[in-house]
Amino acid sequence: MSAFLPVMSVVVALATIGAAFVAIRVDSLPVAILSAGAVSLFASVLFLILAAPDVAMTEAAIGSGLTTFLFFFVLGRVGGGEQDHD
Repeated sequence: MSAFLPVMSVVVALATIGAAFVAIRVDSLPVAILSAGAVSLFASVLFLILAAPDVAMTEAAIGSGLTTFLFFFVLGRVGGGEQDHD
């Protein structure tokens, strides 16, 4: 079991970097928001692997859940970031 944790930590860290890269490079705002939420979710899994369940729960609830919801709510309110062309 102890040999499994370093491998899992590297896999989650690479997934976090990959999701962050997607969030930065993609042109679609909804995909960028979901990717940023995935970064936060992977960070919470990493906190869980590092034996910090309280930090993991907070990161999952606030960082991944509430922030992603709030970004989508604001995106819906501003009309998807479209510019007014008069």
